[in-house]
Amino acid sequence: MYKTILFDVDGTLINTETAVLGSLQKMLLLEYDKSYSFEELAFVLGIPGSRSLPQLGIQDVDRANELWNMYMRQFEDTIHVYPGIQETMEQLSSRGVQVGIVTSKTRTELTDDFEPFGLMKYLSIVVCADDTELHKPNPEPILKFLEKSKADPSKSIYIGDTIYDSQCARDAGVSFGLAVWGANPANKIPAQYYLNHPNEIIKLADC
Repeated sequence: MYKTILFDVDGTLINTETAVLGSLQKMLLLEYDKSYSFEELAFVLGIPGSRSLPQLGIQDVDRANELWNMYMRQFEDTIHVYPGIQETMEQLSSRGVQVGIVTSKTRTELTDDFEPFGLMKYLSIVVCADDTELHKPNPEPILKFLEKSKADPSKSIYIGDTIYDSQCARDAGVSFGLAVWGANPANKIPAQYYLNHPNEIIKLADC
């Protein structure tokens, strides 16, 4: 079915929700005297800080992003790989499926939050927020991946957990699989496939 499988990172490969929201909540309170609940901040999941911080009334976005990343180090022990992800990526890679990621993380954030888990070895191409001018839900990140990989869109699928991922995949002309294990069940997110466990991805691979 699919020769190329693209993954989102946060909420799909690794669980960073507590770290992302907890660090943002703390940063906003201590640095900007702004108090928000996790529910009020949940919209930031899946989009880069350059897009989310202005919506919170932050003007010095670069400084705020640096502070956010600094506070996130205090929540490192809450980040973990979802069960079944490593085994799934290992099988896909061993079967010759092209595996990559398209993420709203910057390269620095990917290095800090993702690389320590040892999953980079399964990836052929990585597209981060630094690599495109526009970001999810705009299709540019996936289109950049397709350009770099020369992958056939009709044989490619993006696995993600948010409405931003779904819209990005749709407008880039690739299929979308919802990572139910990381998605908010209250959100109705359109997808071609609703995946309850990472090992279900293997059945979608053309190998």
